[in-house]
Amino acid sequence: MGYITIDEAAKKWGISPRRVQALCTAGRIEGATRHGRAWMIPEDAVRGADGRTKAGRRERAALDAVDQPLPRKTPFLDMTDLYTVPGTADAAIERLSYNHEAQVLFEAEIAYLRGEIDKVYERANYLLNKHSGFYAVQSAGMLLGLCAVWRGDVSMWNKAKMHMCEAPCKSDKDRDIVAFSLTALDSALYDARSFPEWFKVGNFELLPPDALPAAKVFYAKYLYALAYAVATKQYTMEGMQGLTLMQMLPMILEPMVSQAAADKLVVPELYLRLVAAIVYHNVGKRENAVRHLDRAIALALPDKLYGLLAEHYRTLDHLLEERLSLASEEALLSVKELQKTLGGNYAKLSNTVKRRNMAANLTTREREVAKLAVFGFSNQEIADKLGISVAGVKQTLRSATHKGNVQGRHELASIL
Repeated sequence: MGYITIDEAAKKWGISPRRVQALCTAGRIEGATRHGRAWMIPEDAVRGADGRTKAGRRERAALDAVDQPLPRKTPFLDMTDLYTVPGTADAAIERLSYNHEAQVLFEAEIAYLRGEIDKVYERANYLLNKHSGFYAVQSAGMLLGLCAVWRGDVSMWNKAKMHMCEAPCKSDKDRDIVAFSLTALDSALYDARSFPEWFKVGNFELLPPDALPAAKVFYAKYLYALAYAVATKQYTMEGMQGLTLMQMLPMILEPMVSQAAADKLVVPELYLRLVAAIVYHNVGKRENAVRHLDRAIALALPDKLYGLLAEHYRTLDHLLEERLSLASEEALLSVKELQKTLGGNYAKLSNTVKRRNMAANLTTREREVAKLAVFGFSNQEIADKLGISVAGVKQTLRSATHKGNVQGRHELASIL
């Protein structure tokens, strides 16, 4: 498909370039995409309805009324069978050309996985301003919330949730999707407070089948957040203490990973393997952590899904950097650069939303030692696990408590 410029479109339609620019910005020209300051317009695009006239407004309403539904009943198109082969994300975007709304949404989701946050922001706002269909509004709202995480913008975070809550629900099932989507957004901050009771027990019967792969991903994140809260004494659970619950999670995660792999669902498998790697890393099972992490990296590299890797950089301590360096130095540099943007802004938003004081300035070693201390390991045990001296452990803990402005190891959980 060829593209024309704003000037060429203006000449073709007999209107001013300024009017074409306005129509593109308002989302009235289907398929028009922005690249920097320039717009690329499909050469076969139809002039958008002119909302300044009564006839134009009627035409615009008619166009909106016949918008095609998404090809899958879920806000998470990237977690469906639309994307089953690593390295084919761009081809999948092209295959959705028959459904403009789905194409824009899928492109935005892939852009997020790549860490292209400006593109995500633009596409999400386009869908929201266009008053897209229910599922597209849910996903666009979540994408806007994820942009807020990367930018540390609490106002944008609240605006995103408002959009999601105002989506045009037509049934109880739609309202369940809203609750699920809000939960999915909160999971970006590992915040388990808003999860509905039906979701906490893994009952996904209320969701459309197309949404089940995504539900498993966010359920895995919920279980990890819960296990971490128990391990750090932020939450009490009868019969569970320390890493007990964390050590049980592989029995749930491994079948979920295997199913996603069998179904050839690239993004669900990638997410689930990263969560599994984090869990194994925390309980000291390096071989299993490496197995899942290496496979996750292999899934991510063909389409340069560096944003997703950067999202998990902090929770994997040194391990992601180590394994990524073996796979691709270029990818490692890109992920580290993205992490520089995400790290401080993630802490800023998390601190505001969760009313905590996460320290964004800890080194990887300080965070790793502090986490083991919070899990209840002694200085000697930490030294043995990391291959450093007890004196080195003590010095690292002193540095972490100083940077986090907390008194002693018993308060370290609040800054991690």
